[in-house]
Amino acid sequence: MISVLVVDDSVVVRRLITDALADDSKINVVGTAPNGRVALQKIDQLKPDVVTLDIEMPVMDGLTTLRELRKKYRTLPVIMFSTLTANGAAATLDALSAGASDYVTKPANVGSVTESIRSVREQLIPRIHALTSRRVGPSGPPPGRPGGPPPPGRPGAPTAYPGRPTGAPPRTPATPAGAPPRPGIVGRTPPGPAAAGPARPPTAPARGSGTGKIDVLAIGCSTGGPDALTRVMSKLPGSLPVPVVVVQHMPPVFTKMFAERLDRNCPLTVVEAVSDTPLEAGTVYVAPGDFHLEVQRQGTTISTKLHTGPPENFCRPAVDVLFRSVNRVFGKSTLAVILTGMGHDGRNGCAELARSGAEIVAQDEATSVVWGMPGAVTNAGLASVVLPLDDISNHVLTRVNGGRAARSMEVIR
Repeated sequence: MISVLVVDDSVVVRRLITDALADDSKINVVGTAPNGRVALQKIDQLKPDVVTLDIEMPVMDGLTTLRELRKKYRTLPVIMFSTLTANGAAATLDALSAGASDYVTKPANVGSVTESIRSVREQLIPRIHALTSRRVGPSGPPPGRPGGPPPPGRPGAPTAYPGRPTGAPPRTPATPAGAPPRPGIVGRTPPGPAAAGPARPPTAPARGSGTGKIDVLAIGCSTGGPDALTRVMSKLPGSLPVPVVVVQHMPPVFTKMFAERLDRNCPLTVVEAVSDTPLEAGTVYVAPGDFHLEVQRQGTTISTKLHTGPPENFCRPAVDVLFRSVNRVFGKSTLAVILTGMGHDGRNGCAELARSGAEIVAQDEATSVVWGMPGAVTNAGLASVVLPLDDISNHVLTRVNGGRAARSMEVIR
């Protein structure tokens, strides 16, 4: 049984969340709190497996509560409750930076209490299950996380999996500055140096060799992605000789603010993507909430394309949509990266990229908040290499600059 503490100053919202979670026989709301001060006391008493935390509360607000909570409970999953507003988005991004595990948005413009409960249930229950699927204790960090023991293998090496000769993990349920522009990509003067769904693919296609030319970096992520993306992007120079296209599962407003924050915190130029923008080396294009992002060839130029086609994997934007378009335009000259995230979005797109000979990097389980997306790609035999989060930037730089990694790779076959 997964125990949940609900923290919100509104009696109505506390009741709404409790009713939404009541439909899951594996989840039990063990307590509620009207503000952060009471919540901290109840966490000590009740030792919940998950906390849902409102942002705006009297006495002690959500951000203050989160920071205090993290001093003692470093890995307790905390899901923020946010509003779909600019202020709500900014506060949520602050919370994710301060250690929140994920967030859900409060129902807006719904016609009934029943619809509100359904909205909360559909957002919250999958996150609770995903965030608690491999926790081993109320405060003990898993290997490779801050405060915990290092993951298996030598420091800085790709994850090896003992007992499997190929290096694959066990299946679990659950160009230097000044280089010329790449063909079809608008160049710019580099600055100085400065970050239950579709079936599994039926066959395991050939993986990229890790030696070919890279013309684009494509990244997909979800739960835990904002922090993971920031850590990767902050280590990449503004002179990166390829463009970067990103799908991070987020709603409208959130993606614009996230792109602006990422732009302030890394040497690369980061923008929320708009349609028909030529790709530039050293620029990161983040898919806007509620729009699929694709790349397209227009004459001799490669540019962005946005559309509101049907959601895939219950997502819009979807990683699969982006990766399929990247494969059509760039094929084997793609370097694809799958970071932490819930679900399996990106797996089918990676299958198409792998058939073209593109290289696919998956974040390892030990450093993922949720190993759903990278785990799906790895377990399908599609990952060229599985790396800890902090090793991914170095690998990207090595590849886009045309060299081989300085150390041996543990290749997933």
